[in-house]
Amino acid sequence: MEKYKEEFIEFMVDCEVLKFGDFVTKSGRNTPFFINTGFYRKGSQLFRLGKYYAQAIKEHYGTDFDVLFGPAYKGIPLSVATSMALSSEFGADIGYCSNRKEIKDHGDKGILLGTPLKDGDRVVIIEDVTTAGTSIEETLPIIKAQGDISVAGMIVSVDRMERGNGEKSALAQISEKYGFKTASIVTMKDVIERLYNRPYKGRIIIDDRLKEAIDEYYVKYGARS
Repeated sequence: MEKYKEEFIEFMVDCEVLKFGDFVTKSGRNTPFFINTGFYRKGSQLFRLGKYYAQAIKEHYGTDFDVLFGPAYKGIPLSVATSMALSSEFGADIGYCSNRKEIKDHGDKGILLGTPLKDGDRVVIIEDVTTAGTSIEETLPIIKAQGDISVAGMIVSVDRMERGNGEKSALAQISEKYGFKTASIVTMKDVIERLYNRPYKGRIIIDDRLKEAIDEYYVKYGARS
C-alpha cells in the first residue's frame, strides 16, 4: 500500500472520521463502520484532507480538467480544500463549484456557487463516500443542466466496497451506468489491511470481534464483482 494511503487511514482515525460500532447508512443499511467527513472541522485537517484528495485525483485523472464539483453540503468544503491543494501541490489552477440546496433569487442568483459551469467544461465530481450510489442521481442532472458538460470522473474518500442496487459495487455501477471512471483515496480493504490486529498509537482498532462483524456485513452487502 502506498504511504499516503496508510497516512490517510491513520488521519481518518485521528480525526474521528472513521468510526466503528453500530450505525445506519443513508441507504438504510446497518453497518459496523462509518465514515463521516463532517468531523473534518479545523483548518489544519482540511489542509491535509485536500492534499490527500489532490494526490488521488492526480493519480487517477491527472490535472487536465476544468472544474471540481462538490455536491452540497459536504462536497462544498471538499471541493474548496482540494482545488487549493491541486494548485499548491501540482500547479493546477482548477475551479471549484458546488450546488445550493435552495435556488438563490437575489445577489449571486442561481443554484450554483463558485466557478460557473459552461459548455465544453470537463468536471471531476468530489464526494465523501458513496454506499448505494443514490446521491449521484441528484448531482448529475444539476451538472448537465448547465450546458454541454463532460464528467471526467468521480472521486470519493473511501470505497466501501459494497453493492449498490445490484451485485456490483456502487462505484462500479456508477461508472458502468454513466460512462465515467470512479476512484477513491482508499478502499475498506486498505483500511482493514492497515488496522486489523495492527496497533496504532498503542491500541488495536480492528480486533477479531470487529473483523467478524465487518466480514458478516460484507457477506450481506459486499460487492460480488
